[in-house]
This record gives sequence, structure tokens and C-alpha cells, in this order.
Amino acid sequence: MGILRKLGATTTAVAMLGVGVLTAATTADAAPVAGKAVAVAPKVAPKAAVAPAAKATAKSTLVPGKLRIDRRCMKGRILCINKKTRKVVLMVNGKALAVGDARFGAKRTPTRNGSFKVYRKSKNHVSSIYHSPMPYAMFFSGGQAVHYSSDFRARGYNGASHGCVNMRDKKKIAWIFAHVKIGDKVLVYSA
Repeated sequence: MGILRKLGATTTAVAMLGVGVLTAATTADAAPVAGKAVAVAPKVAPKAAVAPAAKATAKSTLVPGKLRIDRRCMKGRILCINKKTRKVVLMVNGKALAVGDARFGAKRTPTRNGSFKVYRKSKNHVSSIYHSPMPYAMFFSGGQAVHYSSDFRARGYNGASHGCVNMRDKKKIAWIFAHVKIGDKVLVYSA
């Protein structure tokens, strides 16, 4: 600054700061005295120019409402399964046709999150591993299926499955079973 003061020159300093540009003009008369700092406020870019956050939040992926439906459930035929609300919702083109209570796998045998398709239906299925009845089973991931559970009806949320999505209401799961087709999407998520 001493050289500028002696020369009486005017200098423009430009610094790039994130979104905006900071410009400051310094003259020999306006130059700060050595040892004193001068704060210069950056120009704020218009709100439209600020880029949105790259990371999507859970709220932005959900349709407003108490069911907390994921936006991916709004097109086509899909069983939308939210582990946080404990609901199974049969959606067709954004409309909920049926909603039922659900419970999921225990910590040692969790229900997998993800996007799947119904690849098999079995009305009177019995588990080949656990030898337990799985009526109205709609398989979507390995041996995991959405099905009715008499244990869920009797014990409520005190029990858990071996990874399947258990439904409490037999009439509701029977109706869903009748309307779900092989190849329909299944989305399991927690939000």
C-alpha cells in the first residue's frame, strides 16, 4: 500500500468468492492506515442464481401427507412400502387403492430396502425354510414376500418376520393380492 500511496494510483482488486464477485476500489486517499483492517461486504448473488443443494432431503422425495409416499410411487402400478410409517400402499398412477398395516424383519433378518418387482404369487404358500403359512404371498426379493400373518394379527408389532412384509388384515391383503400383477413394482423404503 505504501507504493500506491506514493504513486497516487487507483487499483481495482477482484476476488472470486464462491457464487459472487467481490470488487473493491482503493485510492491513495482511501487507503487504510497500516495496522487497521477494513471489512468489505461481498455482493450477494440473486437468489435465482444460487444452485440448489446437491443432496436431496427425505422431504423432497416424499409426497405431502400422513402416508409419506415416495415420489417414485406416483407412476404406474406399485406396492409402496414405508418401513417408518409401517404401511403398505397399493398405488396405481398416483392413486392409493388400498392401505394396510405392516411389520418387517427383525434385526438379524431385515427386510431389504430397494426397488423390486413382484416375480411370483402364491395364494396358499408355506415357507420351505420356517414351515410357517404365508397366505397371499407376493414375492419381490429372494424369499422375501408381502403376505398375511396370523401372528401379526395376534401379537401386533411385538413380533417380527424373517424378512418378509407381514400384513395384519386378511381381507385387505386378499384384495391387494387379487389386484397385484406379476411384474408390478415394489418399493421398500424408510422415510
